[in-house]
Amino acid sequence: MLNKLLFFDSMITPKIIQLIFWIASVLIILSGFGIMAAGNTLWAFLLGLLVIFLGPLLVRVWCEILIVKFKINENLQILKDKYSGEM
Repeated sequence: MLNKLLFFDSMITPKIIQLIFWIASVLIILSGFGIMAAGNTLWAFLLGLLVIFLGPLLVRVWCEILIVKFKINENLQILKDKYSGEM
């Protein structure tokens, strides 16, 4: 495992992206509740709900876009390993 990390055969960034997703989601949800609590109007309440529901969804989409790049790299590595002996 350590050998793969030292020679960049294994990527750690996708795991970091997953951690960032969970941290960002928690912070966004807390922010939504903060917006709901700070504003005493219906609009603040609705904005807080919007942040709570759409915020984590948008962060998830952003993180998935980043992870797709690493999945492409993994799949290309598999193809290279599979067909490298045939050339």
